[in-house]
Amino acid sequence: MKKVLLATTMTLLGTLVTLSPASANTASWYGPKFHGKLTASGETFNQNALTAAHKKLKMGTKVRVTNVANGNSVDVCINDRGPYHGNRVIDLSKAAAEKIGMLDEGMAKVTLKILHIPKTYRYGKNVCS
Repeated sequence: MKKVLLATTMTLLGTLVTLSPASANTASWYGPKFHGKLTASGETFNQNALTAAHKKLKMGTKVRVTNVANGNSVDVCINDRGPYHGNRVIDLSKAAAEKIGMLDEGMAKVTLKILHIPKTYRYGKNVCS
């Protein structure tokens, strides 16, 4: 019964967070300036890893980010907090931004879909590794 309830909850969460292109969110990216510095999760930021910052999602959450303009998607792991600029909802690593074709533009309209929420999280303990 617990597994059925968990599966139902995860499906509903994924559905609630999946946004249509009409209500797409703004994504930005960060890289060289923060490369090698500590993230909010306690991990060292690696601009070449497929990670992202989000204000509220639990550390270690896996999210599929899709660029509305070109349909390219990337799966990222949340290991930092932010963005703290305007109406942006997610900050992607340089590598993730490159995968969805938004590196040159700096920002893009994206949809987000939660793929996995971890049960536990320990500061600095391989959150996304």
